Amino acid sequence: MILLANSLVTPGVGTIFWSALIFILFLLILSKFGWKPILSAINARDEMIKGSLESAAKAREDMLKLQSDNEAILRKAREERETILKEAREVRDKLISEAKGKATEEAEKLIEKARNGIESEKLKALAEIHEQVATLSVDIASKLLGERLKTTGEQAKLIDNYLKEIDFKKN
Repeated sequence: MILLANSLVTPGVGTIFWSALIFILFLLILSKFGWKPILSAINARDEMIKGSLESAAKAREDMLKLQSDNEAILRKAREERETILKEAREVRDKLISEAKGKATEEAEKLIEKARNGIESEKLKALAEIHEQVATLSVDIASKLLGERLKTTGEQAKLIDNYLKEIDFKKN
């Protein structure tokens, strides 16, 4: 056991020689056949990682640009919506005021027409009443005069009075 423990701590010259020879052979074979593909794979992976990082950065920039463009488009759409709503409110208010004005004007015309109709009907009614009153007055007066003139001889007096009034009117 001591012999085995002693060989691990202090290796023999042959073991060192063969280990160094195998290591050098491994390095030569590796440098001849494996080093270039490994380095090219590492370089390719490095380039792929750089490309991915650049494309991610570009995608992030594009996303930020699109986001700012979207915000600008949304802002513009909101402004256009507000403008359209404002114009619609103005048109609505204008139409309402025009309708109110027309309704007021039509109401005034109808009221004036009704007043004129009422006034003309009133005048017609008053004319009819005057005509009926005049007719009734003439009828009553003729009946009264007829009765009075028949009973008394006042017909001659009445004619004389009328003749005197006519003479006065001419002077």
